[in-house]
Amino acid sequence: MRYIVTVFTALLTVALIWALNRSWGSIPAFGPLMSPFTGFWQNAEVTRSGDEELTLSGTQEPVTVLVDDMAVPHVFARNDHDLYFAQGYLTARDRLWQMEFQTHAAAGRLSEVVGSRALELDRFNRRMGMGYGAEQTLAEMEKNPQTRAMLDAYTAGVNAWIKQLKPASYPIEYKLLGYAPEAWTSLKCALLLKAMTSTLASGADDLLMTNVLRKYGPTVTADLFPNYPAHEDPIIPVGTKWDFTPLPIPKAPADSGQNVANLPDFALTQLFRHPRANPAIGSNNWAVGPEKSATGHPILSNDPHLTLSLPSIWYQIQLVSPTVNVYGASLPGSPNVIIGFNKDVAWGVTNVGSDVLDFYAIKFRDASRKEYWHDNQWKPVRRRIERIAVKGLPTVNDTVLYTHHGPVVYEAGQKAFKRNIPVGYAAQWIAHKPSNELICFYELNRARNFADYRKALTYYVAPAQNFIFADNNNDIAISPNGRFPLKWRQQGKFMLDGTNPADDWHGYIPAEQNPLVKNPPRHFVSSANQSSTDPTYPYYLNWIFAPYERGQRINDRLTQMQRVTVDSMRQLQNDVYNLRAADALPILLPLLPEKGLTASEQQALQQLKSWKLNNDPGEVGPTIFTEWTAQLMHAIWADDFNEGDTLPMRPPTFDRTLTLMKRDTGSRWFDNKKTPVREHLPQIMQQSFRATCDTLVRRYGSLGTGWSWATYKSTDIRHLIPGLDAFSVLDLNVGGGAGIVNATTERTGPSWRMVVALGPEPKAYGVYPGGQSGNPGSPYYVNMVETWRQGKLNELLYLTSSQVRHARITHRITMN
Repeated sequence: MRYIVTVFTALLTVALIWALNRSWGSIPAFGPLMSPFTGFWQNAEVTRSGDEELTLSGTQEPVTVLVDDMAVPHVFARNDHDLYFAQGYLTARDRLWQMEFQTHAAAGRLSEVVGSRALELDRFNRRMGMGYGAEQTLAEMEKNPQTRAMLDAYTAGVNAWIKQLKPASYPIEYKLLGYAPEAWTSLKCALLLKAMTSTLASGADDLLMTNVLRKYGPTVTADLFPNYPAHEDPIIPVGTKWDFTPLPIPKAPADSGQNVANLPDFALTQLFRHPRANPAIGSNNWAVGPEKSATGHPILSNDPHLTLSLPSIWYQIQLVSPTVNVYGASLPGSPNVIIGFNKDVAWGVTNVGSDVLDFYAIKFRDASRKEYWHDNQWKPVRRRIERIAVKGLPTVNDTVLYTHHGPVVYEAGQKAFKRNIPVGYAAQWIAHKPSNELICFYELNRARNFADYRKALTYYVAPAQNFIFADNNNDIAISPNGRFPLKWRQQGKFMLDGTNPADDWHGYIPAEQNPLVKNPPRHFVSSANQSSTDPTYPYYLNWIFAPYERGQRINDRLTQMQRVTVDSMRQLQNDVYNLRAADALPILLPLLPEKGLTASEQQALQQLKSWKLNNDPGEVGPTIFTEWTAQLMHAIWADDFNEGDTLPMRPPTFDRTLTLMKRDTGSRWFDNKKTPVREHLPQIMQQSFRATCDTLVRRYGSLGTGWSWATYKSTDIRHLIPGLDAFSVLDLNVGGGAGIVNATTERTGPSWRMVVALGPEPKAYGVYPGGQSGNPGSPYYVNMVETWRQGKLNELLYLTSSQVRHARITHRITMN
C-alpha cells in the first residue's frame, strides 16, 4: 500500500507540474509565474544605486546617462543617433510591456495575447484602418532621412534591451499573460501615434445626429443642436483679425447633407452597446506674457487630461546632444519629447476636437462588392485581408473593403463594435493619411523662437492639437493646429453620400491659415478644448467642442492675475471652482418647488444652497449637484432621445438645456411623453431632485460624510490590464471633476502637470500620477501619485553638462 501511495503521489506531482507549465486555450501557464527562478518573485526591485557600465551593440560613441532621485534619465550623447538609441533603450528598460501592449492594441493584435475575448476589439481596430494608417505614416516618415535615422536608432535601442532579456527578467505582465516580448519595429512607433489619434480624434456623432435629423427634421435639429454655443470664450480671442486670404469654400450639395431619406436603413439600426469617445478627455494649457509675469519672462502651463492609468501614459526624460537639450514628457514607444522645454522655448498641447472622421454611404454595384458608384462611374473596390491570430484558436481571416473614402468599417448584416459606428459606410479619417509628426517634435525640441515654432507646426497632421508656445524673446502664442479637411459648413455633422463628389473632402486648409494668436492685448493665451475661434473664422472645423466652463474659468482667473508666479500657475491647475453650478443653480433652484419635499430632501437642498461651489473632496454639494443634473437631463431628454438600439440619438447639451429653461419653461420638451399627464418644468425639477436623494441614500446611506465628493467620484488609477486591482491605485481622496479646471474624474484627469518659467535659466516643475517605472515591484512605480494627488509639483532637473555634480543625481550609467 505504501508503494501505491508513493507511486500515486509521484504521478500526481508530475501531472500537476505538466498542467501548470502549459497553457490551456487563452489561459496562460501558471507554473512559470509561480517559479522562484523565473516567476513574479524576480520582479521585485530596490532603489537603484551604484554606477552602471553597459556594453551595447548599436552605439557609435560612449553615452552618459545621469539618473536623478525620481528615476528620470538625463541622456548626454555625442550624436543624435546615440541619443535616440539611448532613449529607446532606457524607455524599454522601464516600460517595455506598456509599449508593446499599446501597439498590439492599436494593430488589432490583442487576441494573440488574451484570446478570443479581444477578437471584436481587434476586428474593430483593423476595420477602422489603424494598421493601414500606420503603414501610410511609416512610409511618409521613412521618406525623410532625418526621421528614418531617428526611428532606426530608437528601434535599435529598444531591441538592444529586448535581446538581453531572459524569461526571469520579463516584465511581470508577460508572465501573467503567458507570452514573450517580440522585436520592436519602426511600424510600432507609427502605431503608437495612431493610438493617440484614435483616443483624441475618433469621436463621431454623425450617426446619432443623422438619427435626430431623421426623426425631428432640420428645424428642430438646428434649434436643439446649434453650430455655436450660447456661452463661449474661444481659444483665439474674439476680434482677432485673420491675416490671410482664404481659399474658396466648397459648395454644399442642395440638401446640405440633411436629406437622409436615401441613406440605407440598416445603417441606422444595427448598433452595439459601446459609447462614443469620452467627453471627459480634454486638457488645459495657458501661457502668460512678461507683462503679467513676476519674473518679466513668460510662464507656460500644461496639463493634458487623459485616462488615468498605470503604467503612466508619459515618461520623463532629458535629451542632450550637440543639436539639442530638451526636457519633458515623452510617449513610451516614440522618440523625442512631446511636451516640454529647452533653454529658449516651452510648449504644450491640448486636444482640438476638430471633425476629421466622416462616414459615407456606399452603393455597391452588386453582391460581389467589387465596384462602388461615385461621381457617375463605377470604381474598383480594394480588398485588404486582415489575419487575426487568436491564442488557442485558429487564425481568423477578415476581409475589409476599401474605397477612395477609406475602409467600409462594417458591411450590411455585420454588427458594429461601437455605438457611434454606422453599418454600410466607409470611414474617411485623418488617421489614414500619410503624415510625419516626428519631424514636428524633432523641430520643436530644437526650437529657439517663434519662427521655429511656426515651421515645426507645418509638419503636424494628427491628432489636431492646440499648440501653446512661449520663448525667451517674450513671445507667447497658441494655434489650433493639424491638417484640417477643407469642408463646407456642417459637412460631417451628419452622415454623407458616398456617391456624390460634392460630399468628398476638398483638400485641406493651408497650414499657415490655421487659427493663430500671438502676443494678444490681454497678455495671455489659453485653451481648454473649447471652440477654436468665433464664427468669423472662414473655415469649418467642427460644430461642437468641449463645454465652455473650463476655458471661461481659466480666462477669468488669468484676466485678474498680476505678477504671476510658478506657484500661482500651479494653484490655477488645481482650481476646483464649479462654474457650471454657478451658472445653473440660480436658474434651477427657483424652479424647484420646496413644498412637498421630505425632511431629508430639505436637508439635502440646504446642503446644496450653502455649498461654496468648490469641488473639494470632502464637500457634499458637488455630489448632490452632479447627481441632480444627471437625473434632470435624463428626465428631460430620455423619452425623446433614447430609443435604444432602434434609433440611438445624442441628447442636447447641458448648455442648450439651460438656455431652454431660461427661454421657455413651458416647452414641450419638459413633458414626459411616456406618462398620461403633461409635466411642466417644476414637476420635472422636483421628481429629479427626489430621484437624486433616493439614489444617494441607496448608495451611501443617510446624508453625511458618505456623500462626500471624493467618495461619490471615486477616482481610480487602474492598471492597463482590467481587473488588476493589486497593480492599481484606487479611491483617491481628490477633488475636481468634469468641467472643472482640475478635471479629475472617476477615470480621467491631468496625466501630466507642467509649469515652465522661462528666463536666463529655465525653471520647470512637473508631475504625473504614477512613476517612471512600469514594474509594480519597483519603488518608482507609483512614487509620484501622492504628490500629484496633493496638487504639488516636483522640480524638473534641467542639466547642461554630464559632468555636473548635483545632490539629486543618484547614479550614472555609461553606455559603451
